[in-house]
Amino acid sequence: MNAIKKKVAFKTLGCRLNQYETDALVSDFDQAGYEIVDFKDAADVVIVNTCTVTNQSDQKSRNTISQAARNNLGSMVVVTGCMANNYKEKLEGQSKITYVVDNERKASIRQLVDAHFQGEILHPSNLEGDVFQFNTVDRSLHTRSSIKIQDGCDNFCTFCIIPKVRGRAVSRPLPQIIENVKDTLANGFKELVITGVNIGRYEWEDKRFEDVLEAILNVPGDFRVRISSLEPDGFGDRFYDLFEHPKLAPHLHLCLQSGSDKVLLRMRRMYDLNRFADIVDRFRTKRPDFNFTSDLIVGFPGESETDFEESLDAITRFNFSHVHTFKYSVRKGTRAERMEDQIAENIKTERSAILREASEQLRVNYLNRFIGREQTVLVEKVDSRGFASGYGEHYIPVRFKGNDIQKNTFHKVRIIKLEGQGDNVGLLGENQEN
Repeated sequence: MNAIKKKVAFKTLGCRLNQYETDALVSDFDQAGYEIVDFKDAADVVIVNTCTVTNQSDQKSRNTISQAARNNLGSMVVVTGCMANNYKEKLEGQSKITYVVDNERKASIRQLVDAHFQGEILHPSNLEGDVFQFNTVDRSLHTRSSIKIQDGCDNFCTFCIIPKVRGRAVSRPLPQIIENVKDTLANGFKELVITGVNIGRYEWEDKRFEDVLEAILNVPGDFRVRISSLEPDGFGDRFYDLFEHPKLAPHLHLCLQSGSDKVLLRMRRMYDLNRFADIVDRFRTKRPDFNFTSDLIVGFPGESETDFEESLDAITRFNFSHVHTFKYSVRKGTRAERMEDQIAENIKTERSAILREASEQLRVNYLNRFIGREQTVLVEKVDSRGFASGYGEHYIPVRFKGNDIQKNTFHKVRIIKLEGQGDNVGLLGENQEN
């Protein structure tokens, strides 16, 4: 590298897996001597890690690519992520983009950038392809760090293009996962998030998802473990017992997608509402305050008013603390694209608004249950007034004041009251360690 460091900026759209992969790239570039700068600042290289799960995601990705090129005229713009897989030829034809790198070769982007600055001609297709090649995160854009155990999906839901852009399901060898966990903890992280595309279907030799989870929990150290988005299938009885472990946070983002069995069948989901209810009830029988969040799609082809009402009933029945609501978006090449009874956009918008309002009330109801109780908060930010903020073990946002509070430290906090509203609602607490 030259004496003057090259500056590199990153922008991530979409899922937690994308966020983890960006963090790994940040660490890789930092270790190689690049200066990491904010996306808003001038940079020699801008890397946009895109999402393509919906039409809205596509538009956000396009806007971000245009912004990166506009703000950094003459700089290198590298586009990667799922949109790079879905629209590779179109993106490669745009003069504002220097390189398009698919998900399989994302981990090798730094080698591509190095070669470019050294005057070498290296095409992205010649990069090594390995979805588990990412370095251990030590320089992160986030307080917690993800551990990638799996990639790809074999479910082929009728609305989804993930198998196309992420490929078939592959699992990372368990010894590599544990080595990654130990290295990540050695870099100072206190919270690990197990991530992948369909982690419940992990399969390596004779090991399954529960084996991975148990092995991670048994690694020595002062840390806690969260599980990212999980499909309500693929795990066995032992999974429930593992939540007795003090390191495992009592929260799951369990993907429902619809409260109507008819819609679930058309979506080709691998469960019905009773199966989903069995999972929730089994956790809540042992731990009534167990936190469930979820995803729901409104306006799927053929969704009737009755189907939608069943979704509304379901989110109340399951007492989700948050529902990530998506309006159904046609994805070319999926079976749902060819289905009859496509729902009008205005109806999707109306249903989405109703679901979001119901979700906000459920969130308030859930958070209110913690007033007067303690949470162990991992501090993510400390503002200029001395207020620290982070998440408790139930994945609820908590703000509190204390003396000499440092980021990335655990604190026992007694919850006093609810504060904020809408998407910004959270809890105010008192530090019990002062």
